[in-house]
Amino acid sequence: MSSSDIFIGETIGTAVLILLGGGVCAAVTLKRSKAQNAGWLAITFGWGFAVLTGAYLAGGVSGAHLNPAVTIGLAIKGGTEWGDVPLYLGSQMLGAMIGAALVWLTYYGQFRAHLTDPEILGAQPGEEAVVDQASAPKAGPVLGIFSTGPEIRHAVQNLVTEIIATVVLVLAILTQGLNDEGNGLGTLGALVTALAVVGIGLSLGGPTGYAINPARDLGPRIVHALLPLPNKGGSDWGYAWVPVVGPLIGGAIAGGLYNVAFA
Repeated sequence: MSSSDIFIGETIGTAVLILLGGGVCAAVTLKRSKAQNAGWLAITFGWGFAVLTGAYLAGGVSGAHLNPAVTIGLAIKGGTEWGDVPLYLGSQMLGAMIGAALVWLTYYGQFRAHLTDPEILGAQPGEEAVVDQASAPKAGPVLGIFSTGPEIRHAVQNLVTEIIATVVLVLAILTQGLNDEGNGLGTLGALVTALAVVGIGLSLGGPTGYAINPARDLGPRIVHALLPLPNKGGSDWGYAWVPVVGPLIGGAIAGGLYNVAFA
């Protein structure tokens, strides 16, 4: 496939992935959303459908990696040229940022209602609801719409959790359709990947929110930091390395395991 195919497929596919995935987080989180408080099941299935849609859109154009960890795993497996890896990763980051910005546009009114609500911001009745950005908390009140964060902040555990979850995801992708002829699953692979993401979210997502994708976490986190959201609080940059490094390590381990156990 050409460089333009990779750029177009990965940018559009990742943008749709983040638009729908971030969108379900916004729907569940924000005040004045019809889906507010719909819960973890809605989020896990929403992300699964987001993966299904993005992968189906991009599958025939770029191969629908949509995730730097998947690209690294495929490169180690030998299914992707190492020279194409930077283009894949850059396109995925761009698409993730576009998707996050589209979530903000879609829920613009709900963001404003949520971030000016005294109950959300912890102001007392009659007080002005304002967050001092200079002393903003590590994670602002809507950061979870854009990126992940741990329930228990322990760097080693959080890193290990992301590594394990990403190994499961990337192995599920690398082993699709293994049979005597070595044929893949074609477009059906998008459904298998989406179901794997749902399963990971339900089973392994509790500790960290299962980033399992560096672009999915870092791109929207940058957008959160840049957007003119009132009282948005901090972007938790002290944690931001975990959902980047963990999935990259997990993708590399999965590629190595594939070569040892399945190749």
